[in-house]
Amino acid sequence: MNLFNLKEHELTVEEVFRNLSPSTLYEHAILYEKDAHIAENGALVAYSGVKTGRSPKDKRVVNQSPSKDEVWWGSVNIPLEPQIFAINRERARDYLNSRERLYCFDGFAGWDTKYRIKVRVICSRPYHALFMHTMLIRPTKEELENFGAPEFVIYNAGAFPANRLTSGMGSKTSVDLNLEDKELVILGTEYAGEMKKGVFTVANYLAPKRGVLSMHCSATADKTTGLSSLLFGLSGTGKTTLSADPKRLLIGDDEHCWSDEGIFNIEGGCYAKAVNLSPEAEPDIFQALRFGAVLENVVLDEDRLVDFTNISITENTRGAYPIEFIHNAKIPCFAGHPTDIIFLTCDAFGVLPPVSSLSPAQAMYHFISGYTAKVAGTEVGVKEPSATFSPCFGGPFIVWHPNKYAELLAAKMKQHGTRVWLVNTGWSGGAYGAGKRIKLANTRAIVDAIHSGALAQPQTQPDPVFGLAVVTQCPNVLGEILVPRNAWPDKAAYDKMARKLAGLFRQNFAAYEAGVSDEVKAAGPNG
Repeated sequence: MNLFNLKEHELTVEEVFRNLSPSTLYEHAILYEKDAHIAENGALVAYSGVKTGRSPKDKRVVNQSPSKDEVWWGSVNIPLEPQIFAINRERARDYLNSRERLYCFDGFAGWDTKYRIKVRVICSRPYHALFMHTMLIRPTKEELENFGAPEFVIYNAGAFPANRLTSGMGSKTSVDLNLEDKELVILGTEYAGEMKKGVFTVANYLAPKRGVLSMHCSATADKTTGLSSLLFGLSGTGKTTLSADPKRLLIGDDEHCWSDEGIFNIEGGCYAKAVNLSPEAEPDIFQALRFGAVLENVVLDEDRLVDFTNISITENTRGAYPIEFIHNAKIPCFAGHPTDIIFLTCDAFGVLPPVSSLSPAQAMYHFISGYTAKVAGTEVGVKEPSATFSPCFGGPFIVWHPNKYAELLAAKMKQHGTRVWLVNTGWSGGAYGAGKRIKLANTRAIVDAIHSGALAQPQTQPDPVFGLAVVTQCPNVLGEILVPRNAWPDKAAYDKMARKLAGLFRQNFAAYEAGVSDEVKAAGPNG
């Protein structure tokens, strides 16, 4: 007899399945999901419908006290009136109440019990329940029995659209966060990543209130000392690849917090891109996609083998799996304070050095900037790289002004003597189309040298445009690529491109200047 119910959330469906095992959720998915399959590798294959990625333009944050004086309002955090949130929540509840059965998953966000958030996910699809079983920290039987009232509730009614005629709605999709009620309402999108990032967004609001820095980064730990290293980087910079380091323990691949006790992972799983996945290139991730994992929007061949090269549904194919599926994961996912922080950038302009050491002010400047560059687009005649900036390397998920996170970063760096590095995984000897991509072997050698302490007191020279302390000698890396201007055959062309990128940095940073100190403003490019 099922004694569990969701009446406290105004949901009256009698058949509620709470924290089902993966095997049971598989059975429910095959019975009740449209087009769900079990792949030959054992993963559950599910489809998210029309939306195959996040909908950042449809994200809303309720504009009410006291959080309205703390939220960084703008294109990331678009305000929503409390009454409209109540209407959308009622719409979500009405839809969920019309279902024959509901799924509930109660779990934790944050491995440190001092800071963890009790999260309740309410949904109508077994795929969504299994996804959050994977991505949240799974409670023990005892913890589940004593779970009590949740501290954050997700109403996932994504199969039902928002009403476009409702004030403040931009489309049939709406992802609404209420920081006072600690609730997330999802309408009009069945993409599972909205739940994961909703949890991260609320963690990004709550953590700084307690002096904890929440971060969109991966983390590894030294096998001997237990001290950590953090890797920040936007898509395409090599964060996932460089985090898969057999010489170190994996703490997590995407979301972490830095408290007075050290580093801890927010999540209980990993959410990896699956496009072109192969056992040769990403052996750890490839083997983790097995029974208990979820594969999203992939194409199966007639033998139920996953065709990871097929992007006919979306390029954003994904795999979610529990972190313990990675062989060198450290469970529980804690580590000591970081010795090093690495900002990864794929500079397609070819002007940033392969590795440079950052002062605290420069670290804040580059953290707030969150720079990388994409290669020239497919449009005819477009040959120039395009710059991309995302504050704190996680712009879509931050709640406070970026300076709030940057100040926490600088204070913790100073307290724990953490070194900060800017590592370019992009082009050398010229921009995209003229120069060459820095070899992965060179980047790995740089990261190894950072972790080993070989660069603890590096030989450096100042960059005349960006003001960076450019590392000029690194074990197992040829010296001629370390100073970018030296690698360009045409020095005048380098100078012109460096000035161009410096201008893009200054133009981007203008949006944040009102919230930062003069020292941080002065830490940017001067050329």
